[in-house]
Amino acid sequence: MAIQTDSIGQFILLTGILFAFLAGSIIYFVILYRNRQLKNKQEQDEREAAFRQEILKTQVEIQEQTLEHISKEIHDNITQVLSFVKLSLGNLGNTLDEAKKAKINESRELVAHTITDLRDLSKSLSFEHIAQIGLAKTIEKEVERINKSDLVDVSLLTEGQIYSLGEQRELVLFRILQEGINNALKYANAKHFKINLQYQADLFNLTLEDDGGGFSPDLLNNKSGSGLRNIQNRAAMIGGSAVIESAPGAGCRISVSLNPFKQL
Repeated sequence: MAIQTDSIGQFILLTGILFAFLAGSIIYFVILYRNRQLKNKQEQDEREAAFRQEILKTQVEIQEQTLEHISKEIHDNITQVLSFVKLSLGNLGNTLDEAKKAKINESRELVAHTITDLRDLSKSLSFEHIAQIGLAKTIEKEVERINKSDLVDVSLLTEGQIYSLGEQRELVLFRILQEGINNALKYANAKHFKINLQYQADLFNLTLEDDGGGFSPDLLNNKSGSGLRNIQNRAAMIGGSAVIESAPGAGCRISVSLNPFKQL
């Protein structure tokens, strides 16, 4: 009887061990399967993110090629034609009386002003010009150009010792600035626009603020907010991040931060 009881106990013990082993195996394979799913999802997300980045890079390259072409067209052709018009008006003015000559001179001054504006615009579109003089100086020139237009009052504050962020980063940051100004003028009807450059030892910040109409944060998730998302995507492309803050009637603030020495 004792032997039979021992056999039953051993059977129960072995059965318990078997069930525990099966349960452990099932849990192990469930966890393994779950981890594989998570890993596959992560890899898929990384592939999709890389694909989006490649698409964005291609778009940026195409845009830059287009802007470079427009810049050269303005500089090499349009301004040359206007210079010829200015010269022709000067020659014509020499054959007229003083009253008509004064009007011709006014027209020549207007053409000269237009030539200067177009050359400034050409430089703001040219990658070579941005790479040559650097981000801070390019922004300073852009501020001067926009303020001359009287469309919006732009102020610039630069903090810290200026250093190079690399041509690619500086080009993308300047395009973000242009996008921010364009949004402030086109959609927000802003009257004032502030630009702040902060150069720190291991951190660079570009902050853009306007006093326009602002917008709901939900706009970032809508199709109409593609320009704002493009700013975030461009910042990510150069290893940075862009935080966009706004509310109806409260203007807009865009903060772009990046590690200037992190390798892309």
